[in-house]
Amino acid sequence: MRLELRRFVDDGEATLGILTVNGVFECFTVEDTHREVKVVGETCIPDGTYEIKLRDAGGMTKKYAARYPFHKGMLHLQNVANFEYVYIHTGNTAQHSEGCILVNEAIDSDTMTGSKSRTAYVTLYNKILSIIDTDDSVFITVS
Repeated sequence: MRLELRRFVDDGEATLGILTVNGVFECFTVEDTHREVKVVGETCIPDGTYEIKLRDAGGMTKKYAARYPFHKGMLHLQNVANFEYVYIHTGNTAQHSEGCILVNEAIDSDTMTGSKSRTAYVTLYNKILSIIDTDDSVFITVS
């Protein structure tokens, strides 16, 4: 499975994007802003291609398992240079991101926020989980 995140606007505080799965529109994204020098918790990840695996440890895993009975672990991007524990998860503003990718059903480019994040997450998570459960690989290309 191939995901592609194409960022299309960055206002210096937040970045909005479009996420596709195997070339088909899936949802919108909200991230932190791009910075030449990383500020922890306030910088989006660098462009690149990353494998996504499940991470079944940590506080977010427990929180999401309580919220979503089907949850088996966080969608964890592997080997992101100078970042640790980069996830795809719910949230509507860059303040919720901490360097992660937030998925949303809708976005508002005037406020640089998203909405219906939980709906987008459940749909995307189950698609990815169905591939990971077959021991196949999932990759995301960010640009």
